Amino acid sequence: MKRLVLLLVAFVVAAPAFAQGMKGAAAPGMVETLRQNINYAKDLIVKSAEQMPEADYAFKATPDVRSFGQIVAHVADANNAMCSAVLGEANPSPGVEKTKTSKADLTAALKASYEYCNRAFALPDADTGTKIKFFGQERTRLGILLIDVTHNWEHYGNIVTYLRLKGQVPPSSQMKP
Repeated sequence: MKRLVLLLVAFVVAAPAFAQGMKGAAAPGMVETLRQNINYAKDLIVKSAEQMPEADYAFKATPDVRSFGQIVAHVADANNAMCSAVLGEANPSPGVEKTKTSKADLTAALKASYEYCNRAFALPDADTGTKIKFFGQERTRLGILLIDVTHNWEHYGNIVTYLRLKGQVPPSSQMKP
């Protein structure tokens, strides 16, 4: 019991100093964790884009949603928008969804967006706690990277549904344990 009390006292005394030292920075390892997640999502999304036949890029699950190709383009657009915001740069390739329709062009744009994002996901943890304007709100760079990862997984879920509706086995279901 005495050790627990001493541990609690040490925590209460050390926590403010630790927090002050971390001000404006992400916890160590956060960007690496997000980088691992985006790379896993990237592998599955790119494999899906390569796997879907070109004829099915225009396929829509229902008339009021994006086509498969539009989802691929949307992911590329979002990656470019979020990573350029994190890096403080102009978007390198805006409007993919409005300008590209072929499987080759969309797959290339998707891969290019992930290549561009590699720099954003390579920032040191200490540089990710600063806030920037993003879609009218103040967000940390780390928060925007997290949104990008989440967004990719959200749309991989859409992609899985589209693949299954077209009789395809999604890449994540092809993996061996």
